[in-house]
Amino acid sequence: MEGVWVPLLLSLKVAGWATAINLVLGVATGYFLARTSFPGRNLLDSLLTLPMVMPPTVLGYYLLVLTGRNSALGGWLYDSFGINLIFTWQGAVLASTVVAFPLVFKPARAAFEEVNPQYEQAARILGLTELAIFFRVTLQLAWRGILAGLLLAFARALGEFGATLMIAGSIPGRTQTLSIAVYEAVQAGRDSTANLLVIITSLVCISVLLSASWLSRRQSSSRQR
Repeated sequence: MEGVWVPLLLSLKVAGWATAINLVLGVATGYFLARTSFPGRNLLDSLLTLPMVMPPTVLGYYLLVLTGRNSALGGWLYDSFGINLIFTWQGAVLASTVVAFPLVFKPARAAFEEVNPQYEQAARILGLTELAIFFRVTLQLAWRGILAGLLLAFARALGEFGATLMIAGSIPGRTQTLSIAVYEAVQAGRDSTANLLVIITSLVCISVLLSASWLSRRQSSSRQR
């Protein structure tokens, strides 16, 4: 059973960290693009959405080149802070974060664009600061859409394979996530282990998708009131 629970716990850790990072980056970027207008905004939106349509192995290759110790960024991280992302669970987090980012960014932007600016203007008239308006007005009205995106991003990060394998490899107990463990089990002919891993992954993903769908319906019904 260790061959099942270790990759499961590692996958949950990686997906949890990736989702937490995307909560900050995705919501901030979505709010910025929803509330500002500048030349090239649509181009930036398209570039930020690329991980949704680009093959994961291509993303993994880009990340491998970008963060390798022979690159400028990877060399700086290692020389300055001793950080090496290649073949580590932190590298798996980076891969999952990049792949799942559009699933947080796009719903967050859409949710912020649905917020009526008159509510925010009324809050300004009452003397609230911009930070208070964001947390007490804007975020309160947009949170269901954002949460639905976060759930989808968590499911995507949990099942990430290509980019993770490229940058983190498949080291049992260190970087071997659920999806990679399934692949390794099938390659080794351990069908019972592969079946159990597939069932666990499917149940988690179905639960997340049902939750995201319920939240989306709640968001739609609240806008119709």
